[in-house]
Amino acid sequence: MSGAPFVIVMNDDGTYYLQVEPTPEAMAELAAKAVVFWGRKAIERRSAFHLALSGGSTPKALYRRLSGPPYADQLDWQRVHLWWSDERAVPHDHPDSNYNLAYDALIAHVPIPPENVHRVQTELGLAGAAEQYEAEIRSRIAGVADPSWPTFDLILLGMGDDGHTASLFPHTPALAERSRLVASQVVPQANVPARITFTPPLINAADVVCFMVSGASKAGTLRRVLLGEYQPQALPAQLIAPTRGKLFWMVDAAAASHVAAGPAYPSEEFIYRRMR
Repeated sequence: MSGAPFVIVMNDDGTYYLQVEPTPEAMAELAAKAVVFWGRKAIERRSAFHLALSGGSTPKALYRRLSGPPYADQLDWQRVHLWWSDERAVPHDHPDSNYNLAYDALIAHVPIPPENVHRVQTELGLAGAAEQYEAEIRSRIAGVADPSWPTFDLILLGMGDDGHTASLFPHTPALAERSRLVASQVVPQANVPARITFTPPLINAADVVCFMVSGASKAGTLRRVLLGEYQPQALPAQLIAPTRGKLFWMVDAAAASHVAAGPAYPSEEFIYRRMR
């Protein structure tokens, strides 16, 4: 593990921070510390912590760490609210459900009130689920800079080999959404085509957005997203640029192998400026 502080994400000057950890396990450990830090800060500030979770294998290790000591004891779970940045249109107990993944790895093991777990109600159908989720977000979360855009305390995201994040896939209609908080769409290239997703403006209204990326298969895409030409239709992760918050990338050494200069297992954080 690098040993670099996880609280170094103050990027008010327009930079964003890329923290490189040697392994996926070290990255998950750092992420757990960061979630606790941001959660306690949010609870102190507004008596609640609104956290949007991501699906996929990378954050699963994080959820397992948060579910037990020492991290589970460091959060006031009565004040934690869990949401999902995207969901597949499957039953909530289906193996492909992002909610189901988080339930098994985290929710079933911590004393969070059931009413604080805000899953996407996929049983309402694709459009109905998106509409209901948007209404629930608006009713529960206030906007800080702009009342029309609720402000999540922390949104966790992953990134696919194709540069997608949440269920914002390349060349899909949701990329152009500018008024809705939550969109529904069918993505033919996805393993489960029917998706519900946070829109780019909702993600960018968050206090903190944190990407977690691991694996050598994503190294080339990560370089293109961070240092390449701005092509958000082809690389939707480039759309994520918080309007007033902080953007943090947590990656393992394999994913950073085409980006980070210096040793393969860096002992310091790397700061890059977006090429806009």
